[in-house]
Amino acid sequence: MKDRIYLIGFMGAGKTTVGKKLADVLGYQFIDLDDYFEEHYKIDIQGFFDKYGEELFRNLEYERLLKTFEMKNVVVATGGGTPCYHDSIDEINKNGVSVYLEMTPAAIADRLINAVKKRPLLEGRTGDELIKYIETKLDERLAYYEKAHLTVDGVGVDLKKLVESLEQK
Repeated sequence: MKDRIYLIGFMGAGKTTVGKKLADVLGYQFIDLDDYFEEHYKIDIQGFFDKYGEELFRNLEYERLLKTFEMKNVVVATGGGTPCYHDSIDEINKNGVSVYLEMTPAAIADRLINAVKKRPLLEGRTGDELIKYIETKLDERLAYYEKAHLTVDGVGVDLKKLVESLEQK
């Protein structure tokens, strides 16, 4: 079992929910990269996006990701776009085990419509427009997500099976 496990996938795929449960089962620390960013920079991601834009966010998010490579016994829930910038997926794979939580655009849209947390990239999108946006973004990101060491169904993650698969890595 590796010291660092990274959950990747589209926003709303359940990285935080699964990450907390997985960390609990393994006795590892859990880190949500978005929360880690917000705590460090003392601003929520929505506010950061509004004020500074996505490019600066991605650069600073990458710096936060690099800090996690110094940690041991940790499960990290990355942001949906994290693996897609600065060769992050390759760095994640060098420094830990990556798990892609795979979901269909419709299932993601369903979760996001009912989500409490606001997502800067989804502002003002609903229904078919939201699904179309997710399909487009997912197409762009799939090549990165598919580099993950493991791929699991994000709809019904079987924690026991996931732990068994991780033990073989």
